[in-house]
Amino acid sequence: MDKRQLYDNLEHLGTTADQLRQMIGETQQSMAELIERNAELEIENQHLREHLRELEDKSTAKNTTSLSKSRQNLEKLYEEGFHVCNVDNMYGSRRVNDEPCVFCQDVIYGERN
Repeated sequence: MDKRQLYDNLEHLGTTADQLRQMIGETQQSMAELIERNAELEIENQHLREHLRELEDKSTAKNTTSLSKSRQNLEKLYEEGFHVCNVDNMYGSRRVNDEPCVFCQDVIYGERN
């Protein structure tokens, strides 16, 4: 290898090293931005979960206090996994995998005139 080729190789390595340093710096900047954004989203998510929990608590308290005693009993049966509607003679049968039943919910929470 002659001196010129050694010098060219060294210059090429220096250029490549500079490019790598630049890429590393950009990657570090992107990583810092992602970490910051992730922290912001985690905080926002926590606040939303707390707000949702508060709304659910208010809704539960409102539903429980506004239901008559008989509807509260039906609600309790429903929460234990049983049908309280009379669609297709389902009353008293177990709900499959505790799936929600709109007919039962209508019996419990529906408007009555």
